[in-house]
Amino acid sequence: MSFWQELAVAFCLMLVLEGIIPFLYPQRWRQLVAQLARVDDRSLRITGLASMLIGTVLLYLVR
Repeated sequence: MSFWQELAVAFCLMLVLEGIIPFLYPQRWRQLVAQLARVDDRSLRITGLASMLIGTVLLYLVR
């Protein structure tokens, strides 16, 4: 499988996983998004960085 094909598969799986919660619990998802809108930029950036680092480490371990 080529790099671009694997990247496309990963992107598609991300979309499926991202869509599960809004599909199953739309009201709760809306509340969560409203709460996230009130979080300061620094906290969101730290959370995003932590998520990327954890994802990178897990990807390294799996591959």
